[in-house]
Amino acid sequence: MLTILRKKGVTSDHMFAAGLISIALSVVSWAASLNASESTARADRWGIFVGEWAPSFFALGVALRVDENEGAKGGR
Repeated sequence: MLTILRKKGVTSDHMFAAGLISIALSVVSWAASLNASESTARADRWGIFVGEWAPSFFALGVALRVDENEGAKGGR
C-alpha cells in the first residue's frame, strides 16, 4: 500500500492533512445536524462515518513518515 501511495506522489503531510480535513468535515456535519429540522439522525451518522476516516489517514501518514525517514537515512 505504501509503495502505491509513494508512486502516486502522496506524502505523509498529505495523509495528515486528510485526517484533519476528515475531523473538520465531521464537526461541520454534526453542526449542520443541530440546525436541521429533518434528517438529524442521517447527518449525525454521516459525521460519525467521516470522522472514522481520520485514524486511518493518520496511521498511513505515520507509516509514510517512517518510510520517508528510512529513505532519507539511506536505508533503501
